[in-house]
Amino acid sequence: MKTLAIQDLTVRDGNQSLLATRMEREDILTLAAALDKVGFQSMEVWGGATFDSAFRFLHQSAWENLREIRKAAPNTKLSMLLRGQNIVGYRHYDNDTLERFIRLTLENGIDIIRCFDALNDENNLRRAFEYVKKHGGHLQAAIAYTVSPVHNNEYYVNLVKRYEEMGADSICIKDMAGIITPQNAYDLVVAIKGATELPVTMHSHTTANATTLVMEQAMHAGVDCVDGCISPFSGGTSHLADETLLEVAKVAGRNTNINEEALSEAYEIADDLATKYIGSGDLRARSLIPNPKILTYQVPGGMLSNLLSQLEQQKASHRFTEVLQEIPRVREDLGYPPLVTPLSQMVGTQAVLNVLLGDRYKMTPNEIKDYVQGRYGRSPAPWKKEVQDLILKEAEPTKPTPIDSLKPVYETDKKKLQEIIGREPLEEEVVAYTLFPEQVKTFLVGEPEEKEKPVETKEQSGPVSFRMYTPHEGGAR
Repeated sequence: MKTLAIQDLTVRDGNQSLLATRMEREDILTLAAALDKVGFQSMEVWGGATFDSAFRFLHQSAWENLREIRKAAPNTKLSMLLRGQNIVGYRHYDNDTLERFIRLTLENGIDIIRCFDALNDENNLRRAFEYVKKHGGHLQAAIAYTVSPVHNNEYYVNLVKRYEEMGADSICIKDMAGIITPQNAYDLVVAIKGATELPVTMHSHTTANATTLVMEQAMHAGVDCVDGCISPFSGGTSHLADETLLEVAKVAGRNTNINEEALSEAYEIADDLATKYIGSGDLRARSLIPNPKILTYQVPGGMLSNLLSQLEQQKASHRFTEVLQEIPRVREDLGYPPLVTPLSQMVGTQAVLNVLLGDRYKMTPNEIKDYVQGRYGRSPAPWKKEVQDLILKEAEPTKPTPIDSLKPVYETDKKKLQEIIGREPLEEEVVAYTLFPEQVKTFLVGEPEEKEKPVETKEQSGPVSFRMYTPHEGGAR
């Protein structure tokens, strides 16, 4: 069997899952430089929530962060996570914005773009795939893995076939919640390898604590690459340790090209940094506790820590289990969407509101209203009509605008930003502003963001601050 490749996720998904993407630039660069010597096939270093968090919380340019990472790690291919037509945001953006973002991403140092859609709707991916190929990037098409009455291995194999027809260079089984079983990891890899010659990567979080067996079975099945994190940032809601993957590979009879001495040196650096973030409170012990019930709840790794943080802010952390139990019910109501950004945030927020307000769908975020009107794409199964009626009882029904009909906003946003900062903005600044206008405006001119809206909950006598959480707020993912 061919040599097994390993992709390291420490400074993107590990950072996002355990530290709420709060890892500071200097620490990212130090780690990236050390990991660059290990011999990983690639390192995932950007995308997901890191773009928003850089501007919002770290008061840094996400673009500059990427350029610095590229300088720090010149010997390893760099990968990023892209949400298709949602880019790194939480709604559909016009094609011009999407193409500009992808081109700038590749120009600034990314080699591989792992692209997925939260609903596995290929219509939401078509243009992103096209632009990655057009501008010379490696297109890794990711299937958002979930389990439901409408999701099975035949469904995923057919999806892979369509992705190959659309130009994919490789495939990723993206198990963002860590819910794939060892047996199905084996069966799914075998099925996909039987349907395509494209390289296949297995990505699975350690939330349910079965990932060692998952990776072993995937290796036996012939998977080409596996994802992991350096051990001090592994486990819990994160991923299996790179060091553990090496031992699993030996058991599975797979060779790797990893420099174990360099990996050991990277461990020492990561261990010191983990101690730092434990001390600051950014690395929570709760995020490291395995939760086998996740096989029922199907909540992505970082989303768990984020939910806990949000409930702590509401002084309602004792209702954590109630929220987890409500999530599958909301998911069924909404047609079994995979729980991955932005749907995981949307479903999770609705579950929190249902529990805290004591009345299901008494309050519904605008994003949920948009979803049940088709503005995020096709749901895997029809949503419940009675729930849709409840959600839209005070909303004015609208029809979604086809993706290719979304009007370009670059020139308009460029003028707006020029008025704000008093100079002609860079293209990267305009694109960032289009994605996250308030955060980028605050970063560039220092003006405060709009305050959060108070919401009355069943348990509290006064209003509390609550908004739809996103994967960078308070927890991770």
